[in-house]
Amino acid sequence: IIAERMTAAPDGEVIVFLIGMRINRFWKLRKWLPVAFAMPRMLRELERSPDVGFLGFHPWIGNPTITLQYWRSFERLEQYAKDAALLHRTAWAPFNHAVGKSGDVGVWHATYRVGPGDVECIYNNMPLFGLARATRSVRAEGRRESASGRMSLRP
Repeated sequence: IIAERMTAAPDGEVIVFLIGMRINRFWKLRKWLPVAFAMPRMLRELERSPDVGFLGFHPWIGNPTITLQYWRSFERLEQYAKDAALLHRTAWAPFNHAVGKSGDVGVWHATYRVGPGDVECIYNNMPLFGLARATRSVRAEGRRESASGRMSLRP
C-alpha cells in the first residue's frame, strides 16, 4: 500500500485495450471453456515477452469477463494479434470454427489511444494499480495535484 496520493506518468502514448467474453449459454461448456482458458495463457505469454509491447493487465471475472490491458502502441497490439507464431492467432481460428455465429459465447474488445496529457487517474492508499502500475507512478503534487492539472500535462 502506498499511503499517499499517486498518479500515472506515462512517457508517451499508451494504448488502453479492453477485451472480454460473455457466456450466453452456460450449459455449452465445450464452446466457452476453451475461450475462458485461452486468455490466461495469452497473458502469461505476454508477460514473458516484454519486447512485444505489452505493459500490463488487470482481469475482472464475471459475465462478461473483462481484461484491462496496456500496450506501448496500437501497432504492437496489432502485431501480436496477427502473429501466427503466438497464441492469439492460434486461439482465434479454432474459436471461429467452433463458435462462429452460434451465439453460445460472445467476445468483445475496445481499443483507446491515449496521448500524453490525455489521461487523468488518481490512486490514494492503494498498491500500484492501473496505468500507474503499467507505466510509471509519481506523487500527485504540483500540477498533478488536481484532476484538471493532470489532464493538462503536455510534453
